[in-house]
Amino acid sequence: MASMTAGQSGKLQSDNLDTNYTFALRALTTLFFMWGFITCLNDILIPHLKGIFDLSYSQAMLVQFCFFGAYFLVSVPAGFLVKRIGYQKGIVIGLVIAALGCAMFYPAASLMSYPVFLLALFVLASGITVLQVSANPYVSNLGPAKTASARLNLTQAFNALGTTVAPFFGALLILDHTATALSAAESADSVKLPYLLLASALLILAAVFAWLKLPDLKIDHAPDIVVVNPDASIWQYRHLVLGVIAIFVYVGAEVAIGSFLVSFLSLPDIAGLTEQTAAHYIAYYWGGAMVGRFIGAGLLHKIDAGKLLCFNAVMAMILICIAIVSTGSIAMWAILFVGLCNSIMFPTIFSLAINQLKELTSQGSGLLCLAIVGGAIIPLLQGMLADEIGVQLAFILPVFCYGFIAYYGFFGARVMTPLAAAQQE
Repeated sequence: MASMTAGQSGKLQSDNLDTNYTFALRALTTLFFMWGFITCLNDILIPHLKGIFDLSYSQAMLVQFCFFGAYFLVSVPAGFLVKRIGYQKGIVIGLVIAALGCAMFYPAASLMSYPVFLLALFVLASGITVLQVSANPYVSNLGPAKTASARLNLTQAFNALGTTVAPFFGALLILDHTATALSAAESADSVKLPYLLLASALLILAAVFAWLKLPDLKIDHAPDIVVVNPDASIWQYRHLVLGVIAIFVYVGAEVAIGSFLVSFLSLPDIAGLTEQTAAHYIAYYWGGAMVGRFIGAGLLHKIDAGKLLCFNAVMAMILICIAIVSTGSIAMWAILFVGLCNSIMFPTIFSLAINQLKELTSQGSGLLCLAIVGGAIIPLLQGMLADEIGVQLAFILPVFCYGFIAYYGFFGARVMTPLAAAQQE
């Protein structure tokens, strides 16, 4: 009888733990939605600010350079911060910093200053970085390691929902207003209301997450962790190092394509759309990623994550090549369907890269978020290419990025821990 009571007690505790994990996962989807929404608005800001300040393509790409450059500068400190204060407090701090960045768009528009816009984007992205470092490993550890890719893909699907909705929001409140503006100052003012609304939403979320009682996951004391080698350097994990590179080129390629979509679809040989109309088509690019992530969350329970990653990367390469060599609707839909291929890439690379890092997971997460700086570097390089050889031919750069991702999925993601490497020697 006593053993039955103990067994029932254990089952009850397990059921309560599963319930808490499910609730936490649902709460975290709101964060993934918000940072997807905010990040995608940059695709609207780029043509908007390019027109206001009469910028070249490379100058306009400083929007992404400052936004994703924050990941490079803030990710490592954020990793140490989250390790010290925990995932939940890290989420709250990240939301508050992001809200401050959104609020800074008001003085930037009033001053008509491109550098102040870039500073606001940097502060905003710093908050998003803290969120990334907190939420991604938190989701990954909310359950068995073998289903981590599926959980991250599910939450990233809501990230993609945010990126799908954002173009309509941006086109309505920013680009449509710009079309009727009588001066550059009026055009700049169009960003005030959208970003003040975002600042308010982020502060509300910060208050909610400060109040919620989420599972307190402490990686260093997790019951299923076995220390592989206390003296091992994190750089000895080959799959992590290659994963850092894969995240760098993936984010860079995804952001570069999104950043140039409005300009690409505005080309006479492609679709000849106005900026306002082209902005709506960005939703197809990010919407494809959303649909693919919901599908991928299911497929990853049955198909090896690395092989599925490789397949998607190869398909992305083929579609971009079609967009480069063709014209009209074929080129337009080829580049838009790359979004579907992108769907599982970030969460899958992330979960593969931190696989079996054990007590080094938080440091690995920080390095992977550091690699998001690819979203600053590669769009800027593509902007330089676009200034020299044109927007369409400049898409050759993402082809090479997806080539490395295909390699990582097929070969590079295989786990080789320091202990295993030593045993092979």
